[in-house]
Amino acid sequence: MFAICNLAIIPLRAESSDRSEIVSQILFGEHFEILEKSNQWFKVRLHYDNYEGWIDSKQCQIISEKNYQDLSNEAIILNADLVEYVTNPKSILLAIPLGASISFLTHNDINKDGFEFEGLKAVGIKPKSSIVQTAFMYLNAPYLWGGKTPFGIDCSGFTQMVYKLCGYKLLRDASQQATQGDALSFIEESEAGDLAFFDNDEGNIIHVGIIMENNYIIHASGKVRIDRLDHLGIYNAEQNRHTHRLRVIKKII
Repeated sequence: MFAICNLAIIPLRAESSDRSEIVSQILFGEHFEILEKSNQWFKVRLHYDNYEGWIDSKQCQIISEKNYQDLSNEAIILNADLVEYVTNPKSILLAIPLGASISFLTHNDINKDGFEFEGLKAVGIKPKSSIVQTAFMYLNAPYLWGGKTPFGIDCSGFTQMVYKLCGYKLLRDASQQATQGDALSFIEESEAGDLAFFDNDEGNIIHVGIIMENNYIIHASGKVRIDRLDHLGIYNAEQNRHTHRLRVIKKII
């Protein structure tokens, strides 16, 4: 079975329970495969990044395999504003967040509510210089474990969504993103838009941010914020200390 998210945001959980940890979010217009059913719950795999988790079966719309394949083969079109609306002839408004997919709206057999979108669209591949500019749209968004929107976002959700809006694909988690791209030996080799990864005492990648010019970094920690970056890691001037230990810098683009 296959389905699409027809709500603004639905939580993707680690287990089939409302009390379970939210590991990510599915945004409006994202499509996915249903792998398993358990009572009111579906275990799903997102087409975009193959991320898996559990959703409430009441929070999606079933689509055909042909619909799924058609959407998978089409160019991704995203809402490019912080929040926008889709509307239908019955004057129903549905708010959708930055990065929501509106590709399916041209498919009448999927878009059964007749929703239309008249806002700003992000489509195609943008130059690398657009990465930091896009990242600023999330500035001051509160940190939320599993979040992917300006109303709550985690570190890897932030980098994934910024890259997605610019036409580049990242995996979901920081440890997964660290497997992509080419490693750089020194900060001095990096460019604005490259990714910096940080580890814990066990050597596990636990954090990621987007490098800016002049040794700054924008990342989600408490909120999406700008801090200094040096060879040791992220330096928070407010706390007067390093908060994250640098592990590797990756050039994705």
